[in-house]
Amino acid sequence: MASLTHNTTDRDEIRRWVEEHDGAPATVKTGDGDDEVGILRIDFPGGAGEDRLRHITWDEWFEKFDREKLEFIYQEHKASGEDSTFFKLVSRDSK
Repeated sequence: MASLTHNTTDRDEIRRWVEEHDGAPATVKTGDGDDEVGILRIDFPGGAGEDRLRHITWDEWFEKFDREKLEFIYQEHKASGEDSTFFKLVSRDSK
C-alpha cells in the first residue's frame, strides 16, 4: 500500500485532520515570555509538548498561516497502512 499525502490551504480540512489525530494548534516558544506567534506547529500527544510549544487558538494559527502564504501537506496513512501524523508547512510561493 502506498502512503497517501494531500496538499491543502482549506481551513476546515486542516482542522479536521489535526483534530482527528488529537492535535492542537501551537507555536514554538520564544523563551522571552512574548506572546508573539512564531513558527507554526501542531502539538500531537507524545510530541514536543509544553516544554517547547505554546498552544494558540485556531484563529491565531490561521492568521499566521495566511499571512505567511503557507500550504499544509499531510499524510493520511503510512505505506504500511498505519495512521500518520506527518505534516509539513510549505510556502505557496515556491510552486
